[in-house]
Amino acid sequence: MDDPSSPHRFDRAGHLRKDIDFLEQQLRAPDTLLIPIWRSLSLVANAELALPTLASAAGLLSVDGELVWLGQVGRTSCFAIDVSSLPDPLLHPALGGAGEFQDLRQIGGSLPRLHGELAAYARGLVYWHSRNRFCGVCGAPTASREGGHVRVCRSDNCKTLIFPRTDPAVIVLVRDGDQCLLGNHQRGPKGMYTTLAGFVEPGETIEAAVEREIEEESGVRVRDVRYFRSQPWPFPASLMIGFTAVAASHEIRIAEDELRDARWFSRHEIRQRDALGFTVPGAYSLAGQLIAAFLEDG
Repeated sequence: MDDPSSPHRFDRAGHLRKDIDFLEQQLRAPDTLLIPIWRSLSLVANAELALPTLASAAGLLSVDGELVWLGQVGRTSCFAIDVSSLPDPLLHPALGGAGEFQDLRQIGGSLPRLHGELAAYARGLVYWHSRNRFCGVCGAPTASREGGHVRVCRSDNCKTLIFPRTDPAVIVLVRDGDQCLLGNHQRGPKGMYTTLAGFVEPGETIEAAVEREIEEESGVRVRDVRYFRSQPWPFPASLMIGFTAVAASHEIRIAEDELRDARWFSRHEIRQRDALGFTVPGAYSLAGQLIAAFLEDG
């Protein structure tokens, strides 16, 4: 757990989001940190999230893009800024030589924990703003409020408040003795075998979602569903909730619209995956952590 006294502790400080005077003051403080997001890519330098300060990057505030207050790192405020309107952001004076814009999916696992949290938070909120420019009730334009954590409909007859949402999804390692069930997803790379996953539906418990999703995708029924851990997954706005389960049936009948293939893999086969010609997700992902825990148990 983070030390509350650490100068590198991140605090979302939600109580400050409505304090307009405070936020405006932070936008004049030279040590305020900026996290530029360009078309869902994050600025990275030397395997860390690039965090330019206002002292060096105040020119970014004039870019046509959403500005979102994320919170405080120690006592230093941190804002995400959408620079997607720039054709080539690295040509901007504030960003030239500051790093490279990279996909968080590819580099998230190599970032320090604090930087990974900030990158995911910034990417998720900037994406949410880009998808909520107009009211879903009446179609009128919306405006950002509370430091970028609320959008409000501009129509006087509507004024609907829109908040960032997170979609819960279950991801499951199904065991059958010394074997586990892994699938090659239609949308994933060929040869990549991973745990099965799916979104929780309205009116459904997460345990029921585990049972339904596994049976729908693979035909396998499960029992003894147990929570493992969770992971934010801002691609675009999910919370992955990890579980283990025990197989109550063994026969596989794949849903071909979801999976190219699904198989039972032994621990030995997973350990020999390079020689056998397949891959599994890395340890940065919850799928990779579920598979690693399965290997450690035997």
